[in-house]
Amino acid sequence: MNDRAVGLLDQYEIEVLKTRKGRGAILCDTPQGCFILKEVKGNEERCRLQNRLLERIRADGEVCVESIFPTREGQLLARDADGVSYVLKTYYEGRECDIFDRKECAEAVEVLARLHGSMELPEEAAALPCFLPEKEYEKHNRELKKVRQYLQKKGSKTWFEIRLQQSMDYFLDQAREVTEEWAQYSPLTAGQPECQSFCHGDYQYHNILWVDNRWCIVNFEKCMRDNPIRDLYLLLRKLLEKSDWSVSLGRELLEAYDGVRPMSAYSRLDLYYRLAYPEKFWKIANFYYNSGKAWIPAKNLEKLQKLLDQEENRQIFLEEVFRRV
Repeated sequence: MNDRAVGLLDQYEIEVLKTRKGRGAILCDTPQGCFILKEVKGNEERCRLQNRLLERIRADGEVCVESIFPTREGQLLARDADGVSYVLKTYYEGRECDIFDRKECAEAVEVLARLHGSMELPEEAAALPCFLPEKEYEKHNRELKKVRQYLQKKGSKTWFEIRLQQSMDYFLDQAREVTEEWAQYSPLTAGQPECQSFCHGDYQYHNILWVDNRWCIVNFEKCMRDNPIRDLYLLLRKLLEKSDWSVSLGRELLEAYDGVRPMSAYSRLDLYYRLAYPEKFWKIANFYYNSGKAWIPAKNLEKLQKLLDQEENRQIFLEEVFRRV
């Protein structure tokens, strides 16, 4: 965030008392409270969709969310001389959700369920394509094949590359199986009411803040039309990886969501296949393939080894929790 961005504040009908640098952003103290000016990707229309979604959530009053502040001309994005876009939003100075506190994790899931009840914009949803998991999986599968081919041709290999190659067939077979099974249900997608909704798109503990004795949700820039279960999947996978795929924790979190917003059979199936797809392995392999290979960080091997160590428990979790699915 460069100092030139501070000049963009002149485009807003707001009195700035003081500015300070935040994480890749500028924090602005004003008589109306604290705001954050941050760089964003996307266009004005994309930002307007995000704003309409936030307005819809605030109108319901079920969940505390951020607000976007418009410029004097009524635009939601301000652009600097280089054409870089910025957005000015309310800023909450709170602490992140503690991912090692089961009570807080359950509360975060309950808040998510309430949030999903306020994220329906039928007109906007009808004009946008719905995300199709099987299409994303097919793309990931092609990328995994490229990595496998590269490793097969490579001569001298590091220990990370040896372990990655040894694991490739197992996870690629798993990825294909999930993709093929999920594709059988894809014709049903358009008719599901869940696909007429939106999801946050980045529901992680970084964006779940405890402020003034309540949870506030921020950073909706990745909101999209998809089954809201996408958010639950993202949060669940993060928490389960931290807990070595604890069956009891998984059940507790699913019960917390169901207690507020019961999942349909379709959404439960959707969640199962998202968790069953080896996305973590794909991320590790894809990051390796698209990075410089002259030096491979030791962290890469640590992540791969942790994933391999957890695989048995992951399969036990899927069997125990989703047996009836």
